[in-house]
Amino acid sequence: MRRISRLTRAAVGVASLALAATACGGTSSDSNDSGGSKEDLGLAIAYDIGGKGDQSFNDAAFAGLTKAKDEFGYKTADVEPTEGETDADKEQRLSSLAKQGYNPVIGVGFAYGPAMEAVAAKYPDTTFGIVDSVVEGDNVASLVFAEEQASYLAGVAAAKATKTKTVGFVGGVDIPLIHKFQAGYEQGVKDTDPAVKVIPQYLTQTAEEGGFSSPDKGKAAAEGQIEKKADVIYQAAGLSGQGVIEAAAKAKIWAVGVDSDQYQQEALAPYKDYILTSALKDVGGAVYALSKSVQDDKPLTGTQVFDLKVEGVGLSDSNPKMAEVAGLTDAVAKAKEGITSGSIKVETE
Repeated sequence: MRRISRLTRAAVGVASLALAATACGGTSSDSNDSGGSKEDLGLAIAYDIGGKGDQSFNDAAFAGLTKAKDEFGYKTADVEPTEGETDADKEQRLSSLAKQGYNPVIGVGFAYGPAMEAVAAKYPDTTFGIVDSVVEGDNVASLVFAEEQASYLAGVAAAKATKTKTVGFVGGVDIPLIHKFQAGYEQGVKDTDPAVKVIPQYLTQTAEEGGFSSPDKGKAAAEGQIEKKADVIYQAAGLSGQGVIEAAAKAKIWAVGVDSDQYQQEALAPYKDYILTSALKDVGGAVYALSKSVQDDKPLTGTQVFDLKVEGVGLSDSNPKMAEVAGLTDAVAKAKEGITSGSIKVETE
């Protein structure tokens, strides 16, 4: 049985760093003056669908890479996906990074699972990491999160903020990972106010259809929910979520961000007054923690769980208007205490 551990708080909490620098997409590589020998190569990340500049999931990973680069002073690489790529394409990308000497090599997103399983076996001296999936391998760290816990807190906030007693949920792709977001959110809403109705909607059935990379789809879904009187909409949709936030701001209702503190994102500044809060997922902290473990010559392996107890997930409070919603702050604090103590069990389906 693989080891399951919870990382200390010191290893997490960096996902909000350096996000302002990620507004532009494109494949990139960073280096310092230490040269290009294998000994100088450090962390490399391969992005998920949507790539850098999504102001959410991928950008959080880049924040972890930036922190590692600044702290350890080594060369890093971050590589974009290609449209319509196959598992073989992902395998080639991971193999190339490992062959160049990068260590660790992290696949950002569950889609890297099959490729990583194949590549890790070929490069036993390289530590690999995968975000949002579990891959077996002596040199693989599976970085997974309790998304349902952060989503529960988002549901509590939504139930307190709604005036129409109707709230929405927009998921990027209809898959088990995003079901966790929906399940936690709906439970948080219902536990807070059973009279509040939740309207759930998924943008696509597969990632290849653009569920995580199409702001126009997110905007259209949110507009449909607004027509049904939703006045708070939580989105777990990657880059598509920007369309949800835009539609919410246009209608002057609340949006709830995801993964990163989207109230703080420069690209979303025109809409920030309508981003009530964000369900945080410290992907950057996980990326940094794995990098540090390799740097310390004590590489993490097995399943690493980032939950509310270690602040691997949480709820942002950057928007001062959040404190103006009657009872919201106290309700969220009470829910957080209940989850961490075990008195509240959050569903994942």
